[in-house]
Amino acid sequence: MAVNPWQLLDTATVPGGEGTLRLMKRGSEFSIMAGSTSLMNSRMSGSEEALASLAFARISQQKQPHMLIGGLGMGFTLRAALAILPAEAKVTVAELVPAVVAWARGPMAEVFGTSLSDPRVTIREADVGALLHGEKLYDAILLDVDNGPEGLTRDANDQLYTVAGLRRTLRALRDGGVLAVWSSHTSAPFTKRLAMAGFDVEEARVRARGASGGERHHIWVAGKSRTAAPRQARPRA
Repeated sequence: MAVNPWQLLDTATVPGGEGTLRLMKRGSEFSIMAGSTSLMNSRMSGSEEALASLAFARISQQKQPHMLIGGLGMGFTLRAALAILPAEAKVTVAELVPAVVAWARGPMAEVFGTSLSDPRVTIREADVGALLHGEKLYDAILLDVDNGPEGLTRDANDQLYTVAGLRRTLRALRDGGVLAVWSSHTSAPFTKRLAMAGFDVEEARVRARGASGGERHHIWVAGKSRTAAPRQARPRA
């Protein structure tokens, strides 16, 4: 049986000149690619949905939670969050590449459904790092801007995953808040950096297609305790 070839719908330059994204379509299937790497595929949403559900489980007692989602992508995390967040919640989505927002409203509108018009949602065409400057801004911060805790689509994303960057994120969380980070793979050094920054860290392995299986992806669920303070480096003996 013949397989339909992939069709290139559009390309977009990542701000700062750091690479190009391609929107591909094959039948009813979409893929966003960076070079030869598929960043996301419309047939694989399970782990991105888990990113929202795992984070919400930590803040489910909040009546008016504010969730920041770093990376719009194909909207899987956003739609999963909207399905479980209360009506009084606020969701801010930071998307660095304006074309990704245009794709969501255009060729992928059917994939996104009514999520972008939900009154709880604000879309910011901005670097998510720029929305982390401040104290006690969010109850949950969800990061899905790369294939893991290193800058793939944009070198500047590396600053999100350093100890200094994680401490900034910790300050941006309200007491009892949570940082959830999606990755295609595990990383012991990143787990260590989260702990050094002052987070209480748990890790989960989830399937790319949820109950249907698929590749195993990794999610860090890092909580901010109500008495948390960043750990100080110990002086060497």
